[in-house]
Amino acid sequence: MEEQAVIIVGSGPSGLATAACLHRHSIPYTILEREDCFASLWKKYSYDRLHLHLVKHFCELPHMSFPPSYPRYVSKNQFIQYLDDYVSRFDVKPLYGRSVESAVYDEASKRWTVKAKNVTGTSGDQSEKEAYFGRFLVVASGESCDPFTPDIDGLSSSTAEVFHSTRYKNGKPYSGKHVLVVGCGNSGMEIALDLANHCAKTSIVIRSPMSVYSREMLYLGTKVLVKYFSLETVDWVMVLLSKLYYGDLSKYGITRSKEGPFSTKIKHGKYPVLDLGTCKKIKSGEIQGDEYLLNEDGFSKQSPPNNWKGKKGLYCAGLSGRGFYGAGTDAQNISNEIKSLLSL
Repeated sequence: MEEQAVIIVGSGPSGLATAACLHRHSIPYTILEREDCFASLWKKYSYDRLHLHLVKHFCELPHMSFPPSYPRYVSKNQFIQYLDDYVSRFDVKPLYGRSVESAVYDEASKRWTVKAKNVTGTSGDQSEKEAYFGRFLVVASGESCDPFTPDIDGLSSSTAEVFHSTRYKNGKPYSGKHVLVVGCGNSGMEIALDLANHCAKTSIVIRSPMSVYSREMLYLGTKVLVKYFSLETVDWVMVLLSKLYYGDLSKYGITRSKEGPFSTKIKHGKYPVLDLGTCKKIKSGEIQGDEYLLNEDGFSKQSPPNNWKGKKGLYCAGLSGRGFYGAGTDAQNISNEIKSLLSL
């Protein structure tokens, strides 16, 4: 294959932005994309009601603003149109159907060799193998490029319809049905809201502590407060505002994170949860919050003295980090409650 100065892997927003910037500097590049279109996550694998979770000012790609007519929070279809216009403006032409298998740097020639399968119109071993050469390699495959479905005991034999959120479009097919959403990130919370709005009997599994903020709170923090205060101060204010606005969410199965939105993103790479109405429906009972009793480390999420007690007959003993004494106390509390419940 012909050598280019730069090889870009991925034609999502990051890859497109890189290509546009290189184009403005007249630097030749090759952009490889395994799907049959650019921005496939937006075009093929996102739900209908999706909007950008930040105001449009923070989501513009380099050298091209959103049209003035676009609202503060850009819809999925508007963002796709923006990307279409972006690709046309900067003459970005990805090579589609290229599934990258390896990238090796040669010290002698100071060049990258990227090997990929050309899967356009072929399948399996019949795929043509190609090699691309360049001085620079840009990996722009995205933070959420591969759907992950955990291996859960009994899932494969379940008679229920089970699928990843990338296949979800809207709640119309699930009206009147029982639906369990596993995961309480932005996608999980908004899909649960959409299901409830379509009259599905919705429950959501909430495992880890989470930060919940309204659009107005995030706008205040990211657009206004950061101009005048440190990130630590803004985080403190945001956590306080969330507590005042939403109140105690633990009774609904939501454990609040002690960290603010900026530290959550910087330390853990996680985005804060933007609440578009899901919390209101959880509080009203329209969406049931099914909370795990344990955190990701295997310890109780609750602090003593209620660390042993979950919901729906679920308990844990000896998982509060208090040794044998704590385990004994937990055992007594659990047995006493079970005894009292059985005597009713």
